[in-house]
Amino acid sequence: MKKSILIIATVALSIFNISATNKKMPSNTSIEVVTLTRNNIAQVFDWKVETDKGFYSGTSLSLESAKQMIALSSANEIIKGTEITSYFVMKSDINNNAKRNYFWEVETETSNAKGYASSEDYANKMIQLVASGDAIVSKIIISQPQQ
Repeated sequence: MKKSILIIATVALSIFNISATNKKMPSNTSIEVVTLTRNNIAQVFDWKVETDKGFYSGTSLSLESAKQMIALSSANEIIKGTEITSYFVMKSDINNNAKRNYFWEVETETSNAKGYASSEDYANKMIQLVASGDAIVSKIIISQPQQ
């Protein structure tokens, strides 16, 4: 009897938490029509470099900037491999923070954790929760457009 009550309570709580979110966003079912022209599209470059001391990555708005960031992040290190990938995004989405994903990573004296968040504030909040009562050794927050 106790087990069946526990199972029913677990199912009920699971149903209540299925649609739980941190920020209530109204569902947008409208259709957005955008005319794509050459002037509305920007080319963005994702760059990655692996060195003897670690792995670095980022996003740049030009190929020259991507190469410069690879050189800066791998200065005084042995480069094992590099990769630059280009893709096209709408110029209106480049600076629109509502359509971004935030990768966060934190390392403390006793643990490390990483994850994704839908806003920079939420990423910082997660870092503080993970590192509560512990000294932060390093933290990283990287944003990128949703694809």
